[in-house]
Amino acid sequence: MNDVEIVLVNTGERKRVPQGTTVADVAEEYTQRMLATGVKMQWPILGALVNNKVKPLQYRIYNPKTVKLLDIRDRQGFRMYRNALQLMLYKAVHDCYPEATLCIDHSLQNGFYCRITSDSPTPLPDNMEVCRTVRERMIALQDEDIPFVARTMLLKDAIELIRDRDIPRTLHILEHLRQIYIEMNFLDDVVHKINGKLAPSTGCITTWDFRTYEDGYLLMCADPEHPDKLSLFSETPKLFAIFREHYRWTELMHMPTVSEYNRIVHDGGAQRLILLAEALHEKKYAEIAEQVHFSGAKMVLLAGPSSSGKTTSCRRLSVQLEVLGYDVNQLSLDDYFLGRERTPKLPNGEYDFESIDALDIPLLNEHLLALFRGDEVKIPTYDFIQGEPYYSGKSLKLGPRSILVVEGIHALNPKLTAQIDEAMKFKVYVSALTQLSIDDQNIIHGTDNRLVRRIVRDNNFRGWNAYETLRRWPEVVRGERQHIFPYQENANVMFNSALLYELGVLKRFAEPLLKQVPEDCEEYSIARQILDFSELLEPIDDKFIPYNSIMREFLGGSTFQY
Repeated sequence: MNDVEIVLVNTGERKRVPQGTTVADVAEEYTQRMLATGVKMQWPILGALVNNKVKPLQYRIYNPKTVKLLDIRDRQGFRMYRNALQLMLYKAVHDCYPEATLCIDHSLQNGFYCRITSDSPTPLPDNMEVCRTVRERMIALQDEDIPFVARTMLLKDAIELIRDRDIPRTLHILEHLRQIYIEMNFLDDVVHKINGKLAPSTGCITTWDFRTYEDGYLLMCADPEHPDKLSLFSETPKLFAIFREHYRWTELMHMPTVSEYNRIVHDGGAQRLILLAEALHEKKYAEIAEQVHFSGAKMVLLAGPSSSGKTTSCRRLSVQLEVLGYDVNQLSLDDYFLGRERTPKLPNGEYDFESIDALDIPLLNEHLLALFRGDEVKIPTYDFIQGEPYYSGKSLKLGPRSILVVEGIHALNPKLTAQIDEAMKFKVYVSALTQLSIDDQNIIHGTDNRLVRRIVRDNNFRGWNAYETLRRWPEVVRGERQHIFPYQENANVMFNSALLYELGVLKRFAEPLLKQVPEDCEEYSIARQILDFSELLEPIDDKFIPYNSIMREFLGGSTFQY
């Protein structure tokens, strides 16, 4: 048998292996070598990036390849673990309650909120009993160490295989794919189509929990930075209420999953879908303005993560406040950045612009106190090229019907406006908190939704290609986890900026950009992952989108100035 060369990225070495060698073979040899040098492998190898494509351990190598072995601490390794955990839950429910349906509704912190329902004449036991039974079955599956198997087969055979499996939404998606072969996922006697690659076996899934939560269940995942521990979970009633609201919206619009979305678009319902989604947004902005009015607040603080639509939300909420008779003034936190010599730095020496300490908090509070006393204040302007604030003559004075709207990622952090009376503040948190699901067991994560928005926006307004956006994204997410998410429950109200039609519009702009991401970088694997779920969606023309829509913040053509 001929040998082929591989480059093992983990060590940087080139080596020759027999054709047909599996990733598992490479992982085993690597593990033994580490042990021989006294280095114990703390976490199992779950898969690999092979030429920057995610592959399972069973993948065979026939041509020269680069191979980077992945464990749970790697971004793609964690996704493999998470995908496997979801299929393990699906099988446990199937084994315990064959006539029941598992619905993984949405992510919740670093876990998933689930429901288990049944149309059988025999009702399910109460949630505590269902939870105990399913959890015990998952523990047994873990102990049995059953392999997850990915099998490529003719699409028509896959369709027949799942036709009687009571997953109609998955079936509908497969029936409308335009391909010959498809990869299906097997766990013992259960078959499904999971959006992504899976860990090698149930024995690798050692850190998880399944428990009751509200009127459903919570599937908790490991902390990717400390895989032997569960991710910390804190009660977030306001966030959960937004997910509930989203569920009501999807029921109202009759499209909780890609299956229903595609039917609506295919039948010519795209324009009505856009009108309904935008009307729901406008209704929500009006409701928030009413809440601000009755609160008696003098300042609206609006925060949210990257590509959540903060700026458009700020403008549209301001319009609704003007309808109520307010003189709306906007203040940008960007103008309160410190000069470069005072800006904090990251451990690698780069400036940490995501930190709240990058803002001149004393000056901001001094100005806010003066404004609320009725004084006129000279507002700085920040020169991002020179890295210094300057005064251009811009000033602000509040009148008796004035309200101040302050937008920025730190707006909900108590440290930002510590000198201002809480009664003066009304806090709004904006994010694309929920999203269209692929089917009942596969969701599209809100983080991925925002990433697609950002790819399109960065290309339109910053001239960046998709690779540049993908390369910066992990640092953006790190900043969000540290500086934004911990304060989201401080909000008086949360606004879900996700639009159920948006991925169908964004795909027309994002797909060409994602296909240009070079194969020789790790970001290629993320680009392929986004393309995989994007290709399931029917496209929608953006001509029906109103000019004040949040989507215009990313596509262009907005009524508002940014």
